[in-house]
Amino acid sequence: MDIFQHKSRIIITCNKRLSPYLQQEVEALGFVPERVFSTGIELNGTVNDCITLNLNLRCASQVLYSLKSFTAADPDELYKELVTIEWENLIDFSGYFSITSNVNNEHIRTPLFANVKVKDAIADRIKSIKGIRPNSGPEQNKTVIHLYWQDDKADVFADTSGETLAKHSYRKLPGKAPMLEALAAATIMATGWDRNSTFVNPMCGSGTLAIEAALLATDKSPGFFRMNYGFMHLLGYDEQVFFAERRKLKDKGKKETGFKIIATDLAPEAIDIAQRNARTAGVEHLIDFAVADFADTEVPETPGVIMFNPEYGERLGTHSKLEATYARIGDFLKQKCGGYRGYVFTGNPDLAKRIGLKAARRIEFYNGKLDCRLLEYDLYQGSKREPKED
Repeated sequence: MDIFQHKSRIIITCNKRLSPYLQQEVEALGFVPERVFSTGIELNGTVNDCITLNLNLRCASQVLYSLKSFTAADPDELYKELVTIEWENLIDFSGYFSITSNVNNEHIRTPLFANVKVKDAIADRIKSIKGIRPNSGPEQNKTVIHLYWQDDKADVFADTSGETLAKHSYRKLPGKAPMLEALAAATIMATGWDRNSTFVNPMCGSGTLAIEAALLATDKSPGFFRMNYGFMHLLGYDEQVFFAERRKLKDKGKKETGFKIIATDLAPEAIDIAQRNARTAGVEHLIDFAVADFADTEVPETPGVIMFNPEYGERLGTHSKLEATYARIGDFLKQKCGGYRGYVFTGNPDLAKRIGLKAARRIEFYNGKLDCRLLEYDLYQGSKREPKED
């Protein structure tokens, strides 16, 4: 079976609560999702389709191509099913592969045991035909096989991404408590920003929000920064398909914008890191960086979106310093940002109350395992008075 041409189930995974934005991206590429769930999307396609998806998606984590679905009550049945797959036509016997898994089976106490069963089935099958066992290990920079096994239902996939897509490869210097790139892209998409008007990011930290805004505005896909994917290590891979897709990315990307993207931070070292990351992403010239207290951030007269991702400390209890900061954010939004749509991303609802503005929307996200909200504020021009947050 030529998996690069043969259609099968494709599961695109993402962090929890990102699937609505991942769906937007998938549909914009012309694909039709068959199922949307909290941590991903299912559709039908080939591994060549997976190449397109890997290079274009901002909110995804992995793109998984289904090799086989079957029933396996225990590890022995799992092995018997896996050894029937023609691994010799998928994995180079002189190559390297790794196993990842999501397992919930009564016979498995640790996923590592299930991983070993998959590894043994693959290596035994290839050795029986080629006479050599391929190398295997934990590194995910070559061929990656993923096992999804819940109770007695098992699916085995070729992970066409390999290393996660959620990191966009430009952030060589993470800075302090950075927002994951996929999450940053999704939060910007959630604002409904038109990608053609002012974007202001005070307290920018390592610059992820501003950089993702610049990439969205110029239609530059994160896949352009990366030259290694899982699909490249599967037998039958045609590099011309990959390079043709890369050319499409290059051709559609814009070099300039007609509006300002502004990023400020009080810490000079944060701005230095943000500028370096933006340089790696090729968008440094599109962002006005400045060392400044957020209250002194330039706010152009032409309105757009202003977005904060402040510290939010522990979920229970607040710190007086952060309380004062959130109150100042509210004052800044009220006094200097009329006509804009304001956004604050936080995982601390007690601190959010200190902003002193009524949120028009509370958009749910997770930052890691922390339950978070992207709070939206309509910032009216003039003297219209906003009721305070309860």
